[in-house]
Amino acid sequence: MTSSLPFAEPRIEARRLPDGGMLLRSAVELGPLPRSTSEWLRHWATHTPDRVFLAERRADGGWRKLSYAEARTAARAIGEALIERELGPERPLMILSENGIDHALLVLGALEAGVPAVPVSTAYSLISKDFQKLRYIADLVEPGMLYAADGARYIEALKAINLKFAEIVVSANPPAGFRSTPLSALLRTIPGAAIEAASQAVGHDTIAKVLFTSGSTGDPKGVVNTQRMLLANQESIALIWPFVTRRPPVLVDWLPWNHTFGGNHDFNLVLRNGGSLYIDEGKPVPGLVERTAANLREISPTLYLNVPRGYAMLLDQLERDDALARNFFRELDAIFYAAAALPQSLWERIERLSDKVLGRRLPMLSAWGATETAPMATAVHYPIARAGNVGVPAPGWELKLVPNSGRLEVRVRGPIVTPGYFKRPDLSKTVYDAEGFYCPGDAMRLEDPGDLARGLVFDGRFAENFKLSTGIWVSVGALRVAAIAALAPVMEDGVLTGHDRDEAGLLVFPSLAGCRGLCPHLPKEAPLAALVREPAIRAALAAGLRRLNAAGTGSSHRIGRALLMSEPPSIDRGEITDKGYLNQRACLTHRAALVELLHSDPPASEVVLAGRGEP
Repeated sequence: MTSSLPFAEPRIEARRLPDGGMLLRSAVELGPLPRSTSEWLRHWATHTPDRVFLAERRADGGWRKLSYAEARTAARAIGEALIERELGPERPLMILSENGIDHALLVLGALEAGVPAVPVSTAYSLISKDFQKLRYIADLVEPGMLYAADGARYIEALKAINLKFAEIVVSANPPAGFRSTPLSALLRTIPGAAIEAASQAVGHDTIAKVLFTSGSTGDPKGVVNTQRMLLANQESIALIWPFVTRRPPVLVDWLPWNHTFGGNHDFNLVLRNGGSLYIDEGKPVPGLVERTAANLREISPTLYLNVPRGYAMLLDQLERDDALARNFFRELDAIFYAAAALPQSLWERIERLSDKVLGRRLPMLSAWGATETAPMATAVHYPIARAGNVGVPAPGWELKLVPNSGRLEVRVRGPIVTPGYFKRPDLSKTVYDAEGFYCPGDAMRLEDPGDLARGLVFDGRFAENFKLSTGIWVSVGALRVAAIAALAPVMEDGVLTGHDRDEAGLLVFPSLAGCRGLCPHLPKEAPLAALVREPAIRAALAAGLRRLNAAGTGSSHRIGRALLMSEPPSIDRGEITDKGYLNQRACLTHRAALVELLHSDPPASEVVLAGRGEP
């Protein structure tokens, strides 16, 4: 695979450690950072005032577009209004709503004024049944202002939390029974000396955002994101991906802004480089992925970024619609995936489609990081031939690889690392080692120990892996990805089981579309509860297990049994994020009875064994 893009050469320096580990860093210097992210907005509002910065769908199907000049004017007005209301680190801005221009303007205004922005997963407000996580976040943050784009849509969430002294701001439909302020009132504020002084006071240590990550257990953790973290990420990206600085990126992006991938990496990639962000109201779920396809029929992105589940659903659309595929690939410089491991089968489908449409293969890029690194700690900026490689340390920070249980644990130190968790000093002191490296609990291996420039390969999370009764470790991340590929089209995602048992098992979240395709004799609306009992589904699952196990090199690479589940993962129980990333530990905790059923001896009738489809 060759790339025509002018990537920066990956020059990596290494120092061996006495314990067998090593320190890795880029030989490229990061250089001085701007004072704040607002400097980016000011620059483009001055130099390209009329360029489209943000666009979103209107109710009539057209695009509402906002230029850089309009965005800066609005941000300064909102910033002045926030200062007038005495918002700040002790009274942040909390945002309940999904991505949108008004959401973006509030965040930009908060960044201008030095007010922490706290965007919260919409699932906690719109999907949750008990609102427990939303209440916890609101009580911890104690916001001075709370924003909901549509007040009526979020009224149950507003009823569920203690608003204390928070002013409710809405773009439309004031919530009945609550006093609220229209966003238009903030936009009418005249910027003056207050916003000028506040903006000049914003520095690298100013809290820009608090992003909540669920973790494996317990309440959500509010990760402090400073200006330095956001600035260092983007300035480093500009050094290793210079193509984004030479052609302002055009993104069509759905990734939620309460997550670091969409809200930091993608949004700021556009802002730092003067690009255009078309806010995609679609999602990788049936009924909404079609909206993504409709947007991509109109807008040709220059860089496309998504999670593996998003690519899986989008490819179904692209492969059967030649016109859509042509428009999607027409301007693309590269394709990027992150947040979870990409099954090799998806990688190969993307390559085949690129070959078909362009007559060549587009560069495929990836990265690794965490909310605590805002987010990019490693990045690919060289040709890679397979999924799994997550790159090398980007300029400006160090990675430490520490031997741990036969693998290498990765740790990060530098300007991208969070100073801690919001109002939780007890948690903050537990995530750094004695040398100040952040410890995310992930493992890496070298793609080629003889050539460090070929990068790192993600090797799973220590908290997810387990030992079989034989003492052999199962690498959950790698086996799960292999299972998704081998068990298509039955499996959408799954949870590995088998701790202290004789063999690994699999709790399967079925693909509704895939299962329906295998059962043409059933009604098109057949529910999962009916589909998982079908002999054709069970037989296909057993055949997939046999394919997987035929390629396995030992018990740690094989799955002996599986159980189809009809109950989807729960956001309330922390089993899944709104990006579609499964929390393995939470699923195992809350589905303990199913784990016991899966490993029952003799096997229960519901269990599908690798040797047969029908017990």
